[in-house]
Amino acid sequence: MPKKIKLGILGGGGDSLIGIVHRIAAFMNDNYEIVGGVFNPDKNVSIEFAKHIDIPTNRIYATVEELVAAENELPEEERMQVVSILTPNFLHFPMAKTLLENGFNVICEKPMTTSYEEAKEIAALQEKGGAVFALTHTYTGYPMVRQMREMIRSGAIGDIHKVDVQYYQGWINPLIHDEASRKATWRLDPEKSGISCCVGDIGVHAFNLVEYTTGLEIKEVLSDFNFLYDDNVMDVDANILVRLDKHVKGIVRSSQIATAEENNIVLSIYGKEGGLKWEQENPNYLYLLKEGQPMQVLKPGHGYNSQFSLEGTKVPPGHPEGLFDAMANIYLGVAKAVRGETYHDGAFPTVTDGLRGMNFIEATVESNAKGNVWVALDSQQ
Repeated sequence: MPKKIKLGILGGGGDSLIGIVHRIAAFMNDNYEIVGGVFNPDKNVSIEFAKHIDIPTNRIYATVEELVAAENELPEEERMQVVSILTPNFLHFPMAKTLLENGFNVICEKPMTTSYEEAKEIAALQEKGGAVFALTHTYTGYPMVRQMREMIRSGAIGDIHKVDVQYYQGWINPLIHDEASRKATWRLDPEKSGISCCVGDIGVHAFNLVEYTTGLEIKEVLSDFNFLYDDNVMDVDANILVRLDKHVKGIVRSSQIATAEENNIVLSIYGKEGGLKWEQENPNYLYLLKEGQPMQVLKPGHGYNSQFSLEGTKVPPGHPEGLFDAMANIYLGVAKAVRGETYHDGAFPTVTDGLRGMNFIEATVESNAKGNVWVALDSQQ
């Protein structure tokens, strides 16, 4: 087996929700070893966290700049090969920029940056340096989402004419109604979160799923945001009409005030010959709809699935796979790219997906601010 890839992590310490997802995902396919990083702005806290997860403390740094300088002093076979960015949104751009300028491969949480202009700069740096850059749109790692993508590409549902995706959560609902609580939440602070809360956090996932599975670009958006309170400047709910290629239209719905909802993603793609539906809270089931026929239920691990879907399936049919597995499939794709191995198109979201995502976020904000008008996105095809 090849030597494990040396992984550094920025953020994700303490009680971070996403930190443990990344660490477990990195271990799942035996491709990575965590060798250090910056888990917290306080280096002493980072050191204590390193001890907690049982990794050496000699490569725990105070800043990303210190990490880059120290790692580049090490022999090539010892230094970090990939660095994951798991910090709040406003730190994604400066950290990714520093890493790319110094030749490090990057795995970054979404959104890639807090502005479209920053995203363009990251894309240019990645293209110039040639480093591997992956954006963790985690849901693209689910085997049945990959199966959906391959079935659409093979013509299983014919020409697409309707898309409908929702991403409903309720986690902000207990906070938004108390003035002190909503002012204390970093997701509702534009200085830390960027220009959008709901769309920037979860709506962009829904957008990405549409483009990932259909292979089509969303060309124009018309959005209607809900801020709920006059003193709250960040969206917590968004309904977005979309126009895609080839006369395809649809809707992207996202909400963080869908009371008591957990992580309710439903992706529905309808074509001339049939439809496909997938639900994140029941990720092992992909529903195929055909006129005049019983609904079919496809599950991972079976021979009728595409090779791409099967490559992301780790256990025999009937064993549930979830978020950790999906993230692990993205880390697996990055590992293959870093080693120069062949990997499937769509094995991990790229810098282009990050660029598209920021374009989408800004376009929806502009559409709402101008009184719910159509706003065009740039084309990357």
